[in-house]
Amino acid sequence: MLERYFARPQTWDRIRGSWIAPAIERYVEWLTARSCARGTVYRRVPVVEEFGEFAKRGGASTLEELPAHVQAFVEYRLTMRGQRCATELERRRVRHAARIPVEQMLRLALPEFSGTQRASKPLPFVSQVPRFFPFLREERGLQPSTIGQHAHYLRSFEGYLARIGLRDLADLTPLVITAFVTESAETLAPKSISDVVTALRTFLRFLHRERRTSEDLGKAVELPIIYRDSKLPRSITWAEVRRVLAAIDRRTASGRRDYAVIVLLVSYGLRAREVARLTLDDIDWRRGRLRVPDRKAGHSTSYPLSASVGTAIAEYLRDGRPACNDRRVFLRLSPPFGPMTIASISQRAKQCLRAAGVSVPRPGSHTFRHTCVQRLVDVGMPLETIGEYVGHRSPESTRVYGKVAVETLREVALGDGEAVL
Repeated sequence: MLERYFARPQTWDRIRGSWIAPAIERYVEWLTARSCARGTVYRRVPVVEEFGEFAKRGGASTLEELPAHVQAFVEYRLTMRGQRCATELERRRVRHAARIPVEQMLRLALPEFSGTQRASKPLPFVSQVPRFFPFLREERGLQPSTIGQHAHYLRSFEGYLARIGLRDLADLTPLVITAFVTESAETLAPKSISDVVTALRTFLRFLHRERRTSEDLGKAVELPIIYRDSKLPRSITWAEVRRVLAAIDRRTASGRRDYAVIVLLVSYGLRAREVARLTLDDIDWRRGRLRVPDRKAGHSTSYPLSASVGTAIAEYLRDGRPACNDRRVFLRLSPPFGPMTIASISQRAKQCLRAAGVSVPRPGSHTFRHTCVQRLVDVGMPLETIGEYVGHRSPESTRVYGKVAVETLREVALGDGEAVL
């Protein structure tokens, strides 16, 4: 495998003479299987070879001893190659270039090695009220996602108390709690404030139950009033959709991919997660059907494969999709190739909107989903049918689109309104 990337026999012999040569060759095979570019392999193999020699000088004699030398090697590479780095970003890139290949090789060689993990944030108030989160999990039976949401907002509350110098929870007062909620409301949406209040109420009631406070301060926290259907959906006009599609450069692989993604989003009102999970097996070219499995409501949907969607996907598969064994339809375009994530789908949708100069609150993949639903409402399709078409879990999710004739209101706002009366 080394002969595929390195021309000189001396280079093959040097790498195979390394004491970690089997791990290096396995790493090269792994990179090759992921269709990494020749230059990527050419750059990374010398790094892992150098790491082996560095660890050996540090006393390592077995693969199991290598992880202890990773951080020292990263700093060594920074010392040797970072003299010309003028900014912290450039130094971070040097560290990254040293750490990534080494940790990739070690994950292959040592199954128990996990590498650099993002440090998990400590749970708030765990030293003062250690039984609170076990209470949420064991007594309340909350889901991990809900517990994580409580931790997120209570972490902000803990930071606020530290900022104002309140260290003893027994000193909490309704005024302090109200001040925190008021401050949070300056940056959070009403729904998020409702989540903040729910987390606070649960925590404050638990404090009273544990006799950490003399009274139940949860009663002092009022839920914000949220008016149903108080906001318009984040849809754009069909003319703006055409503008977005026209602004995508379909001469490039990324352009063909992004065009197919946007057409899917706006034609069927798909969510980013549904586009990201589409596989080649979900497209039935013979029968002209597109299957969307595992939707949010727990069902799957089969759509007729429209000519515009089929053409866009076919162009991408033929001239844009990297050669890869992965069955997902939409892949990253830089090696190692793999499926696009939900976040990357939404990010590409946002970038397409901005590139076309289309302004919309919170731009992203859901902008096109809202646009699809609004267009179906405007042509008079029944709300129940629309909900089934886009996979809404509840009729309430669809009803919000029927409360206003958006396009008609735009005409009224731009003119005298006489023509629509």
